[in-house]
Amino acid sequence: MTDRSRFFRNVLIKALILFAAVNGVFAAVDLMPALGRVSIYNTLIPGRVRLPYGEDAQADYNLSLFSLEAMFASHEAAARPEPGPLRVMLIGDSATWGFLLQPQETLASILNRNSGGAVRTYNFGYPTMTVTKDLLMLSHAVQYEPDLIIWLVTLESMPQAKQLDSPILQNNADAVRALIAGYRLHSDPQDPRLKSPTFWNRTMVGGRRALADLIRLQMYGFLWAATGVDQAIPAEYDPPQSDLEADEGFHGLLPPVLLEEDLAFDVLSAGREMAGDIPVWIVNEPVFLSSGLNSAIRYNFFYPRWAYDQYRSMLADWCRRQAVVCHDFWDLVPAEEFSNSAIHRTPRGEAMLADALGALIAEECHGR
Repeated sequence: MTDRSRFFRNVLIKALILFAAVNGVFAAVDLMPALGRVSIYNTLIPGRVRLPYGEDAQADYNLSLFSLEAMFASHEAAARPEPGPLRVMLIGDSATWGFLLQPQETLASILNRNSGGAVRTYNFGYPTMTVTKDLLMLSHAVQYEPDLIIWLVTLESMPQAKQLDSPILQNNADAVRALIAGYRLHSDPQDPRLKSPTFWNRTMVGGRRALADLIRLQMYGFLWAATGVDQAIPAEYDPPQSDLEADEGFHGLLPPVLLEEDLAFDVLSAGREMAGDIPVWIVNEPVFLSSGLNSAIRYNFFYPRWAYDQYRSMLADWCRRQAVVCHDFWDLVPAEEFSNSAIHRTPRGEAMLADALGALIAEECHGR
């Protein structure tokens, strides 16, 4: 072997050793959370008005990722404005996030406009329907010291069996297990849906997709700042299903009785405990009410009447026992003001809910 060949061989070996060492340190220290907190949002560009979520990144100028640190660092609440208006935090599912709504059409944005500056509402809703996912979001949102937390819920988010179905939960297994242990939740911390990160996943090579997502979130931020677009809304979509199957089942449960232990009231209790002295309102969000085939059996695609009626009664009873403020807006919005599902509202439907909630929040402001 020539001196030149030996030199290149030694350089290659040293480079491989250095690369392996850097990857090992990266994984051992677990730098991903720290990197997630590094953000150009709220400095070079405005913070997003809702958490990052996108199904078509190039059209949405947005993407779904699993770094909670990056998601919250990109949100406008991370700017931490000076105290003044009543700070209200919304948590909930895709209806709260604002699926098929422009940012200015969402519940949080309308509440801000209608309040005349007396209230600053932040949208921490996130798509997928499970209250355990909401609790995970709340665990991060409370760092912004809200004056009031409004938790919008619906029956589809409550079955115990589906609590860990959300990908954001499955890919934040350590945080979810901490919630289960800390608040004595009924979910199984060893549930196979929870994906425990391996040492390889925490290396730069094994975690290259997550690293790429952090960078892409920053890059799409420039397009968000320039256009205000964070969701590509199709010109046409199918309306909620009005003609329904003659099926009385709900997630494997059958009439006549829905039991409280079938539903995740333990998670609602955990949210109240997590909030401490911060008031929590539980809002049963509006749902589409069918008048089509088999509407005497089911209210909509999600809900047989027997299950939904008992859920409403149980939720009211739980709120009374827990001394939690509850507002039931289940039939507030007419059927024509739902967009593509039994929970997603049109801009007019969103405005109707905002008017009802806004009046209650104004009373809260007046009482302070």
